[in-house]
Amino acid sequence: MSSAEMNSPELPDFGALATHGRFHYSPIHQRPDYAWPNGARLAVYLGFNIEHFAFGEGLGARLGLHVGEPDVLNHTWREYGNRVGAWRCLDLFDDLRLPAGAIVNTALLDHCPELVAACAARGDELIAHGHTNAAHHGAYSEAAERALLDHCAQALQRVSGKRPAGWLSPWIAESRLTPDLLAETGYRYTLNWAHDDQPTAMRTRAGAPLWSIPYPQEVNDIPMIMGRHMDGKDFAQLIIDNFDEMLDQSRRQPLVMGIALHPYLVGQPYRLRHLRRALAHIAARRDSGDIWFTTPGAIHEHVTEQNGKTTT
Repeated sequence: MSSAEMNSPELPDFGALATHGRFHYSPIHQRPDYAWPNGARLAVYLGFNIEHFAFGEGLGARLGLHVGEPDVLNHTWREYGNRVGAWRCLDLFDDLRLPAGAIVNTALLDHCPELVAACAARGDELIAHGHTNAAHHGAYSEAAERALLDHCAQALQRVSGKRPAGWLSPWIAESRLTPDLLAETGYRYTLNWAHDDQPTAMRTRAGAPLWSIPYPQEVNDIPMIMGRHMDGKDFAQLIIDNFDEMLDQSRRQPLVMGIALHPYLVGQPYRLRHLRRALAHIAARRDSGDIWFTTPGAIHEHVTEQNGKTTT
């Protein structure tokens, strides 16, 4: 063997890449057609994230410079969402007669139970969102993750009288087993996967049913406002443009549009003014028959009834 051969790198592997195995590839234009209730073509929902963060430790979005703990600036900025912003958002939803999927940290049940109770009293769907967004569970052991999923389901059931069907991980952090454990602990859908505009049936290790309901990472205030530094008026225009385009696209196949909101961001008065404009634009089409303003759980229930025709 020559010295050149001895020092050359191994030939790259040109085979198939590692995959999750949860579902197969499916181009959207080759799927069976169906409709949402009353013949609607576009399902729209609000994913209203209400979250609690530990003081002096852990993760959290940051408005300003982090100079160490205790981080009073950023902690109290996020807490504004629970004390003020969330209530202003609920008033807006009431004004426009819009339901919401309330995506809830169970730590709120100790910190501000009035807020979770207000969502439940509105008839909003309560969706489990871990215990706190100051932590993520992507590296938890199987036993620890199962215990967290059980805790969240039981805690929200005590508030609403109904075991939550849906889950969104804090920071969208999963272990390799999260979909399996969700199905095994009684959850029926996840919002973690952002790969499609239609619900997707997922494979789990025991064969228990689990659906992926589309949850947005673009029509989402955290990546747009915090990541891309988008102004409130531009985020509102993004919502309007996305809705108008998806409404046109939905003539070809039924679609889901989620709008992900965090009250410490959109609950700020100047952003709420622009959000009001965007949601009013969508609400004005509510009686047209083209859209179904709903919740992720209702979307899951509908596709479950259609199972066999909607599996992608």
